[in-house]
Amino acid sequence: MVKTVITVVFIIVCIALVVTVLMQEGKSAGLGSISGAAETYWGKNKGRSMEGRLVKCTKVLAVLFMVLAAVLNLNVF
Repeated sequence: MVKTVITVVFIIVCIALVVTVLMQEGKSAGLGSISGAAETYWGKNKGRSMEGRLVKCTKVLAVLFMVLAAVLNLNVF
């Protein structure tokens, strides 16, 4: 019973992780980074933007993914 619940949560985390990674923009700054154009208001305050939230959510989901994968491989259940 517990293994089934953890497996369902694991699948939900996997799908959410894929969606958040696909929603993120590419990290290539292009030629604008040569002249320092990347240091705009949005570049400095990236943590408050939607992109910043997606990065934080990706980190949390990745940790959950690893922990749940390790728990499912313990074969305790």
